[in-house]
Amino acid sequence: MVDVLGYRRKFGVLGPSTNTIVQPDFDDMRPRGVTNHYSRIFTPDANAVSNESFRAGAETIASNVIDAVESVMTCAPDYLVMGMSAVTFFDGAKGADTFVDKVQNAAGVKVSIGSHACTAALRAYGGVRRISVVSPYWPVMNTEVARYFGDMGFEVVRDIPLQCASWTKIAEVTTDTLRKTLRALDGDDVDAIVQVGTNLSMVRLAAAAEMWLGKPVIAINTATYWHALRANGITDQMSGFGRLLEEF
Repeated sequence: MVDVLGYRRKFGVLGPSTNTIVQPDFDDMRPRGVTNHYSRIFTPDANAVSNESFRAGAETIASNVIDAVESVMTCAPDYLVMGMSAVTFFDGAKGADTFVDKVQNAAGVKVSIGSHACTAALRAYGGVRRISVVSPYWPVMNTEVARYFGDMGFEVVRDIPLQCASWTKIAEVTTDTLRKTLRALDGDDVDAIVQVGTNLSMVRLAAAAEMWLGKPVIAINTATYWHALRANGITDQMSGFGRLLEEF
């Protein structure tokens, strides 16, 4: 017997309680027969995030992840999808692997995380070595992102941390701001642009930007959900979210 709606897969989605973007993004990319079951990671909103406090705040979120895992596992999902990216970049590739092991050991099922999903996406495009990165983070966290991608064989040529003042304000960053940021990050010395931070609304802008920049533009929510689908043998292709979901 299978779930009447999630007869192909039931995904348990883990995201911060302050995040208002990742849930609708994942639902927009959900193919027929796949269902998403969102479990909120308790996250006190911080109204004065700074370079000094960002990592401490993100680690507070990380400490509540397992509670959210245990909650969503009560609906017996087949697979987990991590809807928060910062903690998946901590301490480079080794830290990402440690996080995966922690979640999978608690859940008993596998998980897709943002950092490794972005790596898989870059490798799917092929020919990518030098990248630029946009985030809603502060510089201290962008350093962690660059460290991770360096561990995975990519060079971060430049990055822009938007330095959002609170977790909820990340979702208020406008398309106009992000469009200008992408242009500032682009250059002949960059093979691809990566956006991290799951509460930043970028899935459709990234798809459009691939056409006018002529190179891969990877939105982390697209990469993570694509990774989860492909890891479960779901190869549906869909338009509107860039080449990743259309071609790979």
